[in-house]
Amino acid sequence: MRLITLEDFKDIYIKFHQRGLTFLLSKLSFNSYLRTKTAFNDFHIEASNFWIIPAVRERWNILITGNAEKTYEEFITENYFQDKKQLRVLSLGSGVCSHEIRLAALNPHWEIDCFDFSDELLANAKNISDGKKLTNIHYFAENIMEFKFEKNSYDIVFFHASLHHFDDIPNFFTNIINTALNKTGYLIINEFVGKNRLQYSKIQIDYINKALKLIPKKYRKILKTTLYKNKYYSSGILRMIIADPSECIDSESILPIVNKNYETILEKKYGNNLLQSVFKDIAHHFVPENNETLSLEKQEILNKIFKLEDEFLTNNPSDYVFGIYRLK
Repeated sequence: MRLITLEDFKDIYIKFHQRGLTFLLSKLSFNSYLRTKTAFNDFHIEASNFWIIPAVRERWNILITGNAEKTYEEFITENYFQDKKQLRVLSLGSGVCSHEIRLAALNPHWEIDCFDFSDELLANAKNISDGKKLTNIHYFAENIMEFKFEKNSYDIVFFHASLHHFDDIPNFFTNIINTALNKTGYLIINEFVGKNRLQYSKIQIDYINKALKLIPKKYRKILKTTLYKNKYYSSGILRMIIADPSECIDSESILPIVNKNYETILEKKYGNNLLQSVFKDIAHHFVPENNETLSLEKQEILNKIFKLEDEFLTNNPSDYVFGIYRLK
C-alpha cells in the first residue's frame, strides 16, 4: 500500500494545467460526496486518456466481440434478449449515458432508466437522446445509495465503468442490485475489477514502465504541459481519496461477489493493465488528426505495447472485464 508517491505530485501539477486552480481547490472540501461529484460533473474537459485512442477501442472490440468494428452494444443486440418483448433496464452511475443511449437506439423494446448524481451530465444526455427522438430512455438525478428502488422491478442492471465507484460491494449487491432485479434478472458489466485504489503490484508497474520505454520521447509529452512522461510510479492512496473518494474503492470485490450471486452467461477479460497507465495524459499523440490514418510508426508502437500487455496477461488477472450474468 502506497500512501503518497511521486506520481501524486506530478498529477497535481498536470491537473493544474489541464483543469485549472478552481478544480484543485474543489478537492479541499471535507464533503467526500462533493469531491466525488467534482470529478464527474463536467463534460467539456479536454483530457488525454487511453480510451480516446481508436486502436485501443478496436482492441477492446476484438477481445469482447471478435470484430474490430463491432461494439459490445451491437454484440448484445445481435446475440441476446431479442426473444423478450420488453425489458426494463436499470443503469446505475450512468454519467454521460453514451452507452445507454446507444443501447436504447438499438433496442426499442428496452426501457432504460439512467441514475446518476450529476444533473449536468444527465441534462446533456437528455438533449442528445431527445435529438435522436428516443422515448425509451429516462433520466434520474439521484443519490443512488439513498434512493428507494422498486423491488424485483428490473430485468437487467447495467454498469459501464461505474460499479467500481461504489463502496462495500457485497452490501451494495444485497441491498440495491439484487433487490431491484427480478428473480430471473441479468447483470451486464463493463468494468474495472483490478486492485483497490489502483495499488498495482511491482510486476505490473515494471511492465507499465517497459511499455513507456517503447514510446519515443516526442510522443511522451504530457498534454498542456512542458513535461515528458518518463516513468510511472503508481498512485498513492491519499491523493486518490482526496481527488475522488469513490475511485476503485472496493473494485477487488466485484468479481467474487458476482460469481457468488450470478451464473456466468458470457465473460470477456480484455486487459488494460498497461494501457490505462501508459497512455494517461499522452494518449492524444495516438489519435489521428482530421480523420487521417495513424502513421505506420505510431501503429507499430501501439502493436508492441498491445503485445507486451498480452504477455503480462498470460500470468496475471485482467483489470477489465465485460460480462453478462444471470441471477442464481
